[in-house]
Amino acid sequence: MPRRAFSLLEIMIVVVIMGILAAVAIPRFAGAADEARTAATESVLASVRASIAAYRAGAVIAGEDPFPTLAELTDGSVLRDPPPANPFTGVRGVQAVTRNQAEARTVVNKTAAGWNYFADNASEPPVAIFYANCDDDTTRTDSGGAVPANEL
Repeated sequence: MPRRAFSLLEIMIVVVIMGILAAVAIPRFAGAADEARTAATESVLASVRASIAAYRAGAVIAGEDPFPTLAELTDGSVLRDPPPANPFTGVRGVQAVTRNQAEARTVVNKTAAGWNYFADNASEPPVAIFYANCDDDTTRTDSGGAVPANEL
């Protein structure tokens, strides 16, 4: 029984079709990693902020300071597990920042912590700010272009 092989023309047609498919598909998935980092950052921020809000509700009812300290935020009192590493930098941990740094969403010592936290229970009204310690551009945009991670 003779063996049948593909002709050069058949192979060339398959290669051209695969090239066309690759040219169409690759650009669609090129930004997937960036979108995943943005989504992961937004998810962590939402989770931690929701935990802070839940803590605040209980503290207000109990007549205590409404926002947790950095120690309470990270020792299991507010968050069951510490926040994961910042998806943009890969750095774990939460560090305290000043009011001015928090209000300006300043990135402080990017290699020391992935997240920044400020809480002032003595101010009127009390304030707490939790944000990413990274200013890399995300895939989220506003009218001026990409939004940096520390602005999410």
